[in-house]
Amino acid sequence: MKPEPQLKLALFDLDQTLLPLDSDQSWGEFTLGLGWVDEASFRQRNNAFYADYNAGCLDIHEYVRFATRSMRERGMEEAQAAHQLFMQQVIQPAIKPAALELVAQHRALGETLVMVTATNEFVTAPIAKAFGMDVLLAVELERDANGHFTGEIAGVPTLREGKVTRVSEWLAKQGLDWPQVQATFYSDSTNDLPLLEKVQVPVVTNPGPALRQIAKERAWRILDLFENP
Repeated sequence: MKPEPQLKLALFDLDQTLLPLDSDQSWGEFTLGLGWVDEASFRQRNNAFYADYNAGCLDIHEYVRFATRSMRERGMEEAQAAHQLFMQQVIQPAIKPAALELVAQHRALGETLVMVTATNEFVTAPIAKAFGMDVLLAVELERDANGHFTGEIAGVPTLREGKVTRVSEWLAKQGLDWPQVQATFYSDSTNDLPLLEKVQVPVVTNPGPALRQIAKERAWRILDLFENP
């Protein structure tokens, strides 16, 4: 008889999965509205990086240097104040009851709730808290001796195969490995195929045509969480 898993996990991607938007791109647009960056050059590069992400070819190190530049120039205090406004004006209105109910269902089952996102920790930590996550695995930002962000990534970025690596590292800290875990993972993105293939219960959520077709071929569950994903 197969032993009961020692830990039950509910893993969630964030952007376009629990939120009907991309928080990283939206934060960039928000800083644009604050006048922190030059409109023409910033929007062109921001949109190009987003297209690369969707195409599965994002250079995440280059992107993080770009995405954190304005807040590094402004300083942490101003950046945190701006993020509070971002949460109020952009993120909270985008948190839909269906997404909260999905998370609540897994919480009621006693599962550990883990957000696994390719967006950096500065943007996502308050969002993970708003969803009541137990754990956040996001792109970690390197800090200098004074605690300021350098623009570089610390450790393995949570992108593509890096999501599997980071979850594996987190499990190891709990004294566990994948055979001891029962895991469900929700994601909208083909970038997340490595983790979708790793878990016992992959749930393709608000997918685009390519991932929807893959899910149909593999008989994976498809969840359209929003009326207009």
